[in-house]
Amino acid sequence: MKLLRVLLVDDEIMIREGFKRLFDWQAHGCEVVGEAADGVQALSQIEQLQPDIVIMDINIPIMNGIKVIQIARMRNENIAFVIVSGYDDFSYCREALKLQITDYLLKPVDYEEFGACIDHLRISLFERGAARADEQEQGRTILQLTRYLQEHLQEEVSLSLLADTFHLSAAYISQLFKSEIGVNFLNYLTNIRMERAKKLLVSTDLPIAEVAEKSGYTDYRVFTKAFKKAEGATPSQYRRDFEVQP
Repeated sequence: MKLLRVLLVDDEIMIREGFKRLFDWQAHGCEVVGEAADGVQALSQIEQLQPDIVIMDINIPIMNGIKVIQIARMRNENIAFVIVSGYDDFSYCREALKLQITDYLLKPVDYEEFGACIDHLRISLFERGAARADEQEQGRTILQLTRYLQEHLQEEVSLSLLADTFHLSAAYISQLFKSEIGVNFLNYLTNIRMERAKKLLVSTDLPIAEVAEKSGYTDYRVFTKAFKKAEGATPSQYRRDFEVQP
């Protein structure tokens, strides 16, 4: 299991030592990778160590914790912040909540409560990371699917064929087209076939039947009907209209 990287920020060394010695970080899937005693040092350590979680007091020297979070968020919005403060002040809480911190705990720290906070945070970060990985995988998959369609446009292509080729379910592929491109599979396929047909009509002298075949239509009549529905003109009319344009 990958341990989450934790940075401790507090100007009191005894507080930092308490966190390190009195809390079992590994049992909660974490490791302390660094510490800082003021805001400037905290930003430097955040930049250098790239922690997953920052445990920080608000009232620290040079630059307070709120400012540290504001700046750090601009550089890396994925870092989770847990505020541990001796100030039970609503104004501090309000400012911290605006920055979407994970939790606001008061000193002295109740380590049982703190452990529950860290466990919840670890699950949240894992789910967020899994969601990002899933989005990236979906993006790669749809790119492969659309590239395949472009390269095999003349052939008979269907959802079941794509499913067999890419070892995915037809339902998943259908959902990908809707979520990633915004249209269903058949509409997308028709659109790229029409784009291929229009390009061939205006850039070549190929017979309409051959344009149809190169665009993925084995039946000339089906092609003509689909083209007219999509473009409002038959393939021959489209070619003539393009030729007479100045």
